[in-house]
Amino acid sequence: MHHLVRYRLRLFVIGLAGASLLLVAAFRFQKGERPAFLSATASSSRMSQLPPVILWAWERPEQLDFIDPQKIGVAFLARTIFLRGDQTVGRPRFQPLALPAGARVIAVARIESDRHDAPTLSPAQIRAAANEIAQLGNLPNVLMVQVDFDATKGERTFYRELLSEVRAKLPSATLLSITALASWCKGDNWLDDLPVDEAVPMLFRMGIERKQFLSQFAAGERFSSQRCQASAGVSTDEPLAQLPRVERLYVFNPGVWSPADVNHLLETYNK
Repeated sequence: MHHLVRYRLRLFVIGLAGASLLLVAAFRFQKGERPAFLSATASSSRMSQLPPVILWAWERPEQLDFIDPQKIGVAFLARTIFLRGDQTVGRPRFQPLALPAGARVIAVARIESDRHDAPTLSPAQIRAAANEIAQLGNLPNVLMVQVDFDATKGERTFYRELLSEVRAKLPSATLLSITALASWCKGDNWLDDLPVDEAVPMLFRMGIERKQFLSQFAAGERFSSQRCQASAGVSTDEPLAQLPRVERLYVFNPGVWSPADVNHLLETYNK
């Protein structure tokens, strides 16, 4: 769109003594002031500032300065956190991202547990991971931080404590979101007491449960967890004919986003 001014998020990786990496991020889209305080009752008002469609921008160069920021937001992978034994290792985003002026932005932290050297899930690991995630709330124009973690049942206590720590460390005006397995939202409700503003059920890569959930959606059933009722996550390569009624639709694309991809998803979901 020719009327949009092009702004870029540039990420530079600089070697430090040949060992560690430092990410220097320069946001070149307009900064907006945050409210000094966000009460619990103001959460829904703050959430309403998010557009109805949000594109996930994963770890690759993305040119998204063509989107209409009034209709479409961007949730970009900002940091990946690896839990291994006693270690917590954060890796920043390496790839550039171009956004239009006024874009509503969500910074995503992906957590990976090492299955060969299982993490200890210790208090020290909680603190270290929380520090990595909370830093994302200080990035310009970030309305919300989202955590993407496929926690096992044995990791749920750790995850709950981690989210509480993150919530305490985030700027008071910054919202907190998580992605959620569909099974977490229906019949396995452990989400409703988490200190988050939303949980986004992932309605793709569902495996053997896919047919069951699609049948329930077609029958008009909704997720029983209140945290899961406002948003849903889908993928461009698994379009759904039936969706629960939601306020925000997150969309993953296994390839690089293009104007044609965005137009197609808006047509598919009547957004």
